[in-house]
Amino acid sequence: MPIPTEPIGSIPRPSELIEAIRKQQEGTIPPSDFRRIVDEALADTIRRFEETRSPVISDGEQAKPSFATYPLDGSTQLAPDGVVILFEDGHTRQLPRLTGGPFRYGIHADRYIREAKKLTRLPVKQAVISPSALSLLYPAKPIPGYSREQFLEDLKTEAEADIRGSLDAGAHCVQMDFTEGRLSLKLDPSGSLLRSFIDLNNQVLDTFSPLERTRIGVHTCPGGDQDQTHSASVDYAGLLPLLFELKAGRFYIQLASEPNREHVLRLIAAHLKPTQVVFVGVIDPLDPQIESPEEVRERVLQAAAFIPLAQLGTTDDCGFSPFADDCSTPRNIAFAKIRARVQGTALAERALNVA
Repeated sequence: MPIPTEPIGSIPRPSELIEAIRKQQEGTIPPSDFRRIVDEALADTIRRFEETRSPVISDGEQAKPSFATYPLDGSTQLAPDGVVILFEDGHTRQLPRLTGGPFRYGIHADRYIREAKKLTRLPVKQAVISPSALSLLYPAKPIPGYSREQFLEDLKTEAEADIRGSLDAGAHCVQMDFTEGRLSLKLDPSGSLLRSFIDLNNQVLDTFSPLERTRIGVHTCPGGDQDQTHSASVDYAGLLPLLFELKAGRFYIQLASEPNREHVLRLIAAHLKPTQVVFVGVIDPLDPQIESPEEVRERVLQAAAFIPLAQLGTTDDCGFSPFADDCSTPRNIAFAKIRARVQGTALAERALNVA
């Protein structure tokens, strides 16, 4: 059986779309103009994805302001002074702060999958944000009349609807973005915060049947924004044993940019469960150098020495532009890297006699 290969999600947006998203947030662009620009970027993204011969594609997250905050679009219950995420070069991203309840998503991800499927016959995956990431919206000081416990119940309901709606809309699979997993160990080395995140996400995953969970995956990486990470210094040894306790069937694990890949592969092999498939990162989106198919092949062959072929897939370490305004990677380079992943995975299949 061939080795499956999938993207993570985001593709750098065209400059016209980046400007349109900024104007939409300011309320200075007519909705019809914004929709036109999004549609043009989406059509171009789908076309170029198809040209890479990727067997599974995404919509490139073209319409999302970021991978984490798309559900908050249109909410009037937010203040801008929420949790700050510090990247290794000193730049930051800041989440909003919830000011009232009940908590509801302004947009569910099925909207994106439905639009993408109109433009292609290829399988389309859908990325969604994890409930653990959105749990950071609730402030340290309780909101009067809306407890944290009430918020978490509302959050779980909305997160389940986000995943279920995407599956019902025909997503090939749904990927829960869990980049805060490794970050949590940087913030709390005891692991208590990570355990609380795993428990919250599992409460949502528990609402799905075992068969449905084979189409639900979890992505982990040390963050990726403006060619920087927020938690690459955290050893995977603290994360992976608990990561595989998540009740998902697929795991997308950043690996290409790791300084010691064999260390990570040994950890994966030690903790991967028989019913789980792991997609190892063979492309580094933060490196401007385009990997050759031969480089990708060697990374796949290295992974195959530790992971059973029936449980092995390939992916990119991270999305190429998780935040809409990140222009650090040109679109051409992103698609060239994806093409190298597809070609390199095919070379590895032939080397392993599974093509």
